[in-house]
Amino acid sequence: MDAAAQEHAHAIFDPIVDRLLRLDDVDLGPMFGVTGVRVRGKVFACIGYDADLMLKIPQSRADELEAEGIARRVVMQGRAMREWVFVDASHASLWEGLADEAHAFVDAITPR
Repeated sequence: MDAAAQEHAHAIFDPIVDRLLRLDDVDLGPMFGVTGVRVRGKVFACIGYDADLMLKIPQSRADELEAEGIARRVVMQGRAMREWVFVDASHASLWEGLADEAHAFVDAITPR
């Protein structure tokens, strides 16, 4: 884990998190050894080990971002996850909007 890259990613992401935490049912919690932003207990965004933003978004949007070269699929145990993507810091200007998209998606699919 590159400490400087993590620090840079958190400098971008933490103000986004601060804003998201003011929304109903949003808090922080663990996921895969990192702290993620959750809505009703379901993580929708975090900074991964490689200092990339990790998001849960609709599969069609993940496909679109991947095709545009903005995101890459999260791969777990050799399998690409349909709704999880990484977006690196070279696209940091998109992080806030993508975090909002992830929140809206997970909020809509998570029971109240």
